[in-house]
Amino acid sequence: MSDVLALVEARLLTALGEPDARAGVTFLGADRIEVLRFPGADDGGDVVRYATLGMSAQPMSDPTAAVADPLRGPRAELVLSVRRGRADTDKVLRPLAVLAASPQVEGVVVAPGASLDTGEPLWPDAPFTSVLVAEPGGLVADLELDDPRDPVRFLPLLPMTPNEAAWKRVHGAAALQERWLRHGTDLRDPLRAGVPLD
Repeated sequence: MSDVLALVEARLLTALGEPDARAGVTFLGADRIEVLRFPGADDGGDVVRYATLGMSAQPMSDPTAAVADPLRGPRAELVLSVRRGRADTDKVLRPLAVLAASPQVEGVVVAPGASLDTGEPLWPDAPFTSVLVAEPGGLVADLELDDPRDPVRFLPLLPMTPNEAAWKRVHGAAALQERWLRHGTDLRDPLRAGVPLD
């Protein structure tokens, strides 16, 4: 399925420019996951973006299915955008690779509205240990593949504080996003405080 990853990488480069760094992580029982760092020249260099490459090599399958379909099923890569220079966000590479490997390792189907938890800060001193998976299509357009394969979707990740993650479990993703919007939350700030949840 390396042909899929070549197309995915080309789509990322078209949308985000040339990466200035990349790192690869291999997990037992899973394919290699790479994380590419894009310096964000399109916005004056204030925002750095991290994108996974490798998660979409295989379709995600329902863990209850008797046999995984090698062609059909959702495919995705993950994209995280943060403001540069405020924290050591390059340490997010391994947590991002862990999240991208979760469909292979844990049988998780990653979709918009889902919460993904790393169990540790996303980077040193980060107030976030989990992310909300947002709707795709804004930053990087879906990549159509030949039938019968599903398109690759590039899913934005929004870091959540533990309190926000707990609140989202009760009230839902849409309610949390509405609260962020109402309070003008800068979701790209790597050191932001949690949104008021009263």
